[in-house]
Amino acid sequence: MIFKVYYQENKNEVPIRENTKSLYMESTSIEEVRKSLASSNFNIEFVQEIKGKFLEYEQQSDSFEVEKR
Repeated sequence: MIFKVYYQENKNEVPIRENTKSLYMESTSIEEVRKSLASSNFNIEFVQEIKGKFLEYEQQSDSFEVEKR
């Protein structure tokens, strides 16, 4: 499954919508995504499974790159 992760780059800063970044990860569950990113300094706001038309739309973006951790 492919997940889209919305995050801030620094855990110690207050989340600001304009600074929210996203990445795509291949994993088996939301919990596994969170576990694999636990050692990073990211402040994870939201993890969402993407599939179907939503995935097709995201794949058209130049920034679409799936990470495996």
